[in-house]
Amino acid sequence: MTAGDGVTPVGREPAGPTGVPVAPSGAPEPPAPARPGAERAVLRLARPYLSRLLGAGLLAAATEFAGLALMATATWLLMSAAGRPPLDRLTVAIVAVRALAVSRGVFRYTERLAGHDAVLRMITDVRARVFATLAARRETGRRTGDALSRLVSDVEAAQDLLLRVLVPGAAAALVSVLAVGVAALISPPAAGVLAIGLLVAGVALPALATRITRRAADEVAPLRGALAVDAVDLTHGAADLAAFGATGAALAAADQRAGRLARLERRLAATGFAVDALGVLVGGLTAAAVVVVALRAEVGGVLVGVLAVGSLAAVEVALALVAAARQRTQLRAGLARVADLLTEPATATPQPAPESRTDGHDVRFSDVTVRYRAGAAPALAGFDLDLPAGRRVAVVGPSGAGKSTLAAVLTGAVRPDTGRVTAGGVPVSEIPAEHLPRVVGGLFAEAYVFHATVRENLLLGRPDATEADLTAATRAAGLLDWVREQPDGWDTVVGEQGGQLSGGQRQRLALARALLAAPPVLVLDEPTEGLDPAAADAVLDSALAATPAGHSVVLISHRLSGLAGLDEIVVLEGGRVVQRGRHDELVARPGWYREQWLRQEAAERGYLAITP
Repeated sequence: MTAGDGVTPVGREPAGPTGVPVAPSGAPEPPAPARPGAERAVLRLARPYLSRLLGAGLLAAATEFAGLALMATATWLLMSAAGRPPLDRLTVAIVAVRALAVSRGVFRYTERLAGHDAVLRMITDVRARVFATLAARRETGRRTGDALSRLVSDVEAAQDLLLRVLVPGAAAALVSVLAVGVAALISPPAAGVLAIGLLVAGVALPALATRITRRAADEVAPLRGALAVDAVDLTHGAADLAAFGATGAALAAADQRAGRLARLERRLAATGFAVDALGVLVGGLTAAAVVVVALRAEVGGVLVGVLAVGSLAAVEVALALVAAARQRTQLRAGLARVADLLTEPATATPQPAPESRTDGHDVRFSDVTVRYRAGAAPALAGFDLDLPAGRRVAVVGPSGAGKSTLAAVLTGAVRPDTGRVTAGGVPVSEIPAEHLPRVVGGLFAEAYVFHATVRENLLLGRPDATEADLTAATRAAGLLDWVREQPDGWDTVVGEQGGQLSGGQRQRLALARALLAAPPVLVLDEPTEGLDPAAADAVLDSALAATPAGHSVVLISHRLSGLAGLDEIVVLEGGRVVQRGRHDELVARPGWYREQWLRQEAAERGYLAITP
């Protein structure tokens, strides 16, 4: 899609003064306020695993309560043993201490096993949903690094929400209530003091931790996304940055963001340490107050010791709520970014169109208009085209005329604002995404070449193709001789984004892949880009000759050479059809096509004249 179509190219952002791509103002976009329903949106996916999570929560509570009971029982045992009572009075306590110590370890192991099993199952669903949403956004302006950050770091926030916030937080709250209940059996006044201490540790301190860390925590996730973007830009754009002397500026911008992230994380750590210190102080004060109240209530000396140690252990359990609150604050931005993908208005999933409804593979555009932004000039305006099965049509025009937009509409990547596009009598929007490539496909602008072998790149379009099929497709694309020259032949690795190939070879490989797939409606968007005129003409002729009879072709091109044999040529300017006809008719009539044809003919004659 061209910039003139009114679309920001994918993966691009405005350039800064040095020419280095940066976000506006040279910094990551300010964090959006955390959405109130972000956690609910993520937790909806946990419903199938609710029973597992509930079990994990109960096991976590049992673990903490066993630890608390172990401390209290051990205290009673030690203080009672100091009076040298008969051994039979201590037997139950001795057995209880051993049983609680063993059960605590068993409960902890089982809780971790159950919790991680449930959470990792849920995260698989979340990551699949996020990936599917990102993959479906073909026209998105989101950058690769940011998308990767959402898929990895932000999705892990959903995992931490359960494992580090909800499960331990719920367990701490339940154990705190049980601790107050047990203390009330010994001394109600002491239980009241313990309840106050637990409220401070489990409610006031978490609220304080949330308040003082919220702002810094909300900036961390966007900054991590920005650093991922920087990593992608610095890696993929290294040659261009060096060529324009912008490497230093790009590194400085990335270093500035990394420094900002480090400062934020240090601030979060420092505030965390301060709140933890307050928690220790609250625990000590609570235990001291419980002892004073218990002594005034004339509680026995051994039980006073039990209350003191039990209070310390109970407050320590309640302080898990501080850690949970701090963790939740740090997860807010990441959860909001994930929720944006999980809850965004999704396009309606088309229902499978019964085969009986289709009528061949005729394509029809009826009064199609496309705008990429409200109020912007249309990229296509009132476009009409009939493409019966077997018909071959070229769409030409200046850059920004709407040619690639037409291809995007035909392949379902863009939905028209008005009008209708049908394939085989079925609206393209109603053809399921998994079925549409079997009807419409081909070579699109900036086709991606995978870091894989030649064979694997070709088989993407037709996994069951034989070596004879590969040979025919690469011969038609003019790539077969190169493949045969390689020591590994079809198993030659082409590198990331086809980095081991020249620009022309990448284009031929992508063209061969499209020809191998052989959809009934073949779209070829600039199939000879990067080739010299003589090679371009030869490749275009062989590609059209290799297209099966009865299959339609939509050829999008800036070059007008090689179009004489097509059934119709459509000239677009400003999203509107300004000329239609066959090559001979358009060359004979004044207009854009004739002028462009004469210019290209003169330029290519000059090129051929100086070519050895």
